[in-house]
Amino acid sequence: MSARLDETPKTAAVAPAEPVRARSSAGSSKWLALLWLLPFATFFVVFQIAPLVWIAINSLNTPEGWGLAHFQKIFSSRFYLQSIKHSLQIAFWSSLFGMLIAIFGSYSLRQVDSRLRDFVMAFSNMTSNFAGVPLAFAFIILLGFNGALTILLKQAGIIEDFNLYSKTGLIVLYTYFQIPLGVLLLYPAFDALRQDWRESAALLGAGAWQFWRHIGLPVLTPALLGTFVILLANALGAYATVYYLTTGNFNVMPIRIAGLVAGDISLDPNLASALSMVLVGLMAIITLAHQLLLRRSYHAAR
Repeated sequence: MSARLDETPKTAAVAPAEPVRARSSAGSSKWLALLWLLPFATFFVVFQIAPLVWIAINSLNTPEGWGLAHFQKIFSSRFYLQSIKHSLQIAFWSSLFGMLIAIFGSYSLRQVDSRLRDFVMAFSNMTSNFAGVPLAFAFIILLGFNGALTILLKQAGIIEDFNLYSKTGLIVLYTYFQIPLGVLLLYPAFDALRQDWRESAALLGAGAWQFWRHIGLPVLTPALLGTFVILLANALGAYATVYYLTTGNFNVMPIRIAGLVAGDISLDPNLASALSMVLVGLMAIITLAHQLLLRRSYHAAR
């Protein structure tokens, strides 16, 4: 008993010290990641933010001082309003047609053999970069006034006349380089549609239309909206192909901006900056509408 009373109580186990080494390694990895991010941030600021700020500042610089005179001139001129109208019409219809064809093409590629699929994807990747002078020359050879395809369609009685250099012709031209870009963007989106969903819907008595209405399209909605916005941006900013096809005579916004910057007669860089800001504003409105629609979509809500 006395031996037990003489025993001193053992001290409680000391809690292990904080993992200082783990914290330091985590902090060093975070700083290393920020260091690797620095070149991208520098590139983004120098080539994205700085030019945009420079254009925004110069768009407000008028001969009378700082103001909105350039924007008033743009929105009061039928000539510049026509360029905005033509750009929006060509961009909208070419993006719509290109995305519809890309939807069916991307879905079909999921059902075919891998070799054919790889070939089509490689071909789409190549043709998405086929623009400028070669593309304009190819369409002149095929669909010009005396183009090979135009003559064949006239002889077959399918068309009476086709003007490649009109708004309709430019929509056809723009749709060509919208299709491969749409395929490249939409093809990964169809991976989200699982085969067991279709089988489960069929077991529950749902038809093909019900499956696409309640499952397929809601799941694909974010990808469809995002692809449409990217195609609109791609069409609104296209310059080289339409310039070499029409020699700068068709009235669209990129042609007008280039004419105001490099023109010998109508040289006005500040007005070109204002027109560029209008183009940026249009893209901002389209992107904002895309975000609002995306938030209301079924897939995003889930």
